[in-house]
Amino acid sequence: MLEQHYLTSLFEPKSVAVIGASDRENSVGNIIFKNILGSGYKGRLYAINPKHQTVQGQPAYKSIEEISAHVEMAVIATRPQTVPAIIEQCGRSGVRNVIVIASGFSEAGHVGAALERKVLEIARSYNVRVLGPNCLGVIRPELGLNATFTKITAEPGNLALVSQSGAMCSAVLDWAKANQVGFSSVISLGMTADVDFGEILDYLIYDSRTHYILMYVEGIRNARRFMSALRSAARIKPIILLKAGRHEAGAIATATHSGMAAVSDTVFDAAVRRAGVVRVQNVGQLFYAAKALASKFRPLGNRLAIITNGGGPGAMAADRAGDLGIPLAELSNETMATLNKSLTNNWSHGNPIDIDGDATPERYRETILTVTHDPNVDSTLVMLSPQAMTDPMAVAKAIIEVADKLNRSLICCWMGEEQVREARKLLESSGIPAFRMPETAIELFHHISKYYRNQKLLLQTPEPTRQHGRPEAEGAKMLIEALLAERRKVLSEMESKAILRAFKVPVAQTMVARTATEALLLAEQIGFPIAMKVDSPDLTHKSDAGGVRLNIGNAPAVRNAYHDIIDTVKKRQPNARINGVSIEPFLSRPNGRELMIGVFRDPIFGPVITFGAGGFDVEIFSDRSVALPPLNKFLAKDLVDSTRASKILDQFHNMPPVNRDALKEVLLCISEMVCELPWIQELDLNPLIVDENGAIAADARIVIDHAASASGDRYAHMSIYPYPVHLIQEWQMNDGKVVTIRPIRPEDADMEQEFVKNMSDESRYYRFMDTLRELTQTMLVRFTQIDYDREMALVATIADESEGAPEGKDLQIGVARYVVNPDGESVEFALAVGDDWQKCGVGRKLMTALVDCARMKGYRAVVGDVLSTNAKMFRLMTSLGFTIHPHPDDTAVKRVVKPLTG
Repeated sequence: MLEQHYLTSLFEPKSVAVIGASDRENSVGNIIFKNILGSGYKGRLYAINPKHQTVQGQPAYKSIEEISAHVEMAVIATRPQTVPAIIEQCGRSGVRNVIVIASGFSEAGHVGAALERKVLEIARSYNVRVLGPNCLGVIRPELGLNATFTKITAEPGNLALVSQSGAMCSAVLDWAKANQVGFSSVISLGMTADVDFGEILDYLIYDSRTHYILMYVEGIRNARRFMSALRSAARIKPIILLKAGRHEAGAIATATHSGMAAVSDTVFDAAVRRAGVVRVQNVGQLFYAAKALASKFRPLGNRLAIITNGGGPGAMAADRAGDLGIPLAELSNETMATLNKSLTNNWSHGNPIDIDGDATPERYRETILTVTHDPNVDSTLVMLSPQAMTDPMAVAKAIIEVADKLNRSLICCWMGEEQVREARKLLESSGIPAFRMPETAIELFHHISKYYRNQKLLLQTPEPTRQHGRPEAEGAKMLIEALLAERRKVLSEMESKAILRAFKVPVAQTMVARTATEALLLAEQIGFPIAMKVDSPDLTHKSDAGGVRLNIGNAPAVRNAYHDIIDTVKKRQPNARINGVSIEPFLSRPNGRELMIGVFRDPIFGPVITFGAGGFDVEIFSDRSVALPPLNKFLAKDLVDSTRASKILDQFHNMPPVNRDALKEVLLCISEMVCELPWIQELDLNPLIVDENGAIAADARIVIDHAASASGDRYAHMSIYPYPVHLIQEWQMNDGKVVTIRPIRPEDADMEQEFVKNMSDESRYYRFMDTLRELTQTMLVRFTQIDYDREMALVATIADESEGAPEGKDLQIGVARYVVNPDGESVEFALAVGDDWQKCGVGRKLMTALVDCARMKGYRAVVGDVLSTNAKMFRLMTSLGFTIHPHPDDTAVKRVVKPLTG
């Protein structure tokens, strides 16, 4: 039998105690207890109040310790100063989950922060999980549990709302009630001192009542954990996210309220895009997006066609599309010809497609069929304004009739109210999103098309780093360590280019001259024409300081330029340290486009890669896109295409298109560099010159940091864990077959499914403790699309030599995996070996590699649950140093444990 999630008793408690339950009207304890009583909670409910024998007609206990029965969850509705002692009482009584309602903790300054630390210290000593503090509570409508102090109820549904703000929970609940929207869960996190977004998202993945997840975010404590959980959940269930603090004033307000550092909105947006999440801007959009995802609306791309019976509404929709960067589809010649035949001469002859105010249901129908078959159209917005000759209901029925025949998505806008209300309801009940205003419809299309685009980003797992173990890459690390030992942070241009060259980034050769005579010698060695730049750790913009001379063609000009650079810089920047003048080839590329690639270190999300226009344009146009590493070719292309600068990379005036593959290769090299060199704080390639022949960095600057190299985890600086290439190993079985053991990848899904199907019934039962014959889609996604930071799955593969197998196809013969336990210090493992490959040493090799991986990550123990009848597994585990213990909850299972310390 598959185990329940460890937070099940928090969100599905069989018994609840309200500590601070009260008869005093409108007190927090009064409202919470009244809500639970009134919501039809099916479990046992206890009131805790030392001053009363009854509360709201129910027996009251002086403390939690007086209750003889087991209590699964306690809601603490008392003053913050009382919370540590109450949690200690809960711990002694065996209560494992508490919700702390009160504010006055870390958001309230040093005294509150100390109180919060004390609460967590006591809770951890008793293995008690804490939701909050400063939260609204939890609602589980299906269970009849409303453990909040809001006076608004929630109807059952399939949406889960997870919010850091209690006030936002109340506002959303009020909106939902008026719009007949139901919930599977409403969870207010508050300060996320213990239970955080990551663990709640993990729970909701497995909650069968939850089909969609709505999130309100103010701040992030742990970017790695947040991204890991967000990416895992978004692979299985759509997530729509609303975040406050998009602008400076909002960021300050949310930081003050949440007690967390403000998050750069640009970086946060890049992070949630990479996580496959759709981000919205207000509560209305939050629910519209959720309803659209639950409907038949599935945009294939962002090219939109607009069909309307009025020019004005069509123009409004087109304007809003332009605001959001949504391209209106360019109708094909075939589509134009068909529309010219079927429509009157007065139609607009373009997109938006105005089919006139007297448009009949049949005209709408034929136009929709024509437009949706155009290969240039991804989705269609159908608009109707209630004119004298319009029948809104008949047109709605015609659209519903034709919708199932289409291979493109439809979205509708029936403008107005009285004459179109029933038709709009009919469309919605048929699964077609319908709105009152064109702007709302366009915004929804924008969000949902972004969602499906972001899902493509989510599925990208960058290839194993190509630089791992290469002598040049190791040399770059040695150079950085030497510079750090000299207490230097800003690298010279020559040093920066040496680091870049080690990671295969093409750079212009650079040498530094410390006298005019040296400059002459170096110029002759490099060859004219040359460029000369001041070499100073204090100058980021050398041109502004007068420190750059270009296209120098002869020896006398070199001497003059050297002295001119030194004199000009000393005059403009008298405090700047000058090491000399760098000499490099002058890159004359008539078709070259000047671009910029940069890296900066975000305090929350770690290294961020930027791309945009370069040279002087970088300051003028502020055109840049950002992405979190690691990148692959798809992600690098997306980063480039997200900028206005991408338009000049194609045929531009008389210049041929640039070599985009060369540009992507530079981005991949930079991505690998920031993965492997945690010391990098800043990097600028500006300009990076790209033309039809390739790319080369003309100038480079790197800033490193001493503290960044202190962590034992090689990727601790990353918010998205790269593919762990260092865990790949090979070994040879006795029959000569070569077995590869490596971390699992998303593209292994079919191989994993085939492996499970081919297992015997007994082997499957021993592995899953269940009679399943194949993995569900949810399980398959969960098993193959993992986060390498908090879980690991190692597959053993051999070349598939079966008849008809494609060349290069691998065959999975075993898999071992672990996931981190709630204590954060141990991992739970699972092992399966194909029946034909047992007793060949595969299980031993997999478990040895898995245990080594857990040890490298610093975990204290590896544990597993094994059916008592699985004698073969016990023999293997004993030989690997595991000890066997009784299971605390199930006599049919035994627990095996291997300590990794001591």
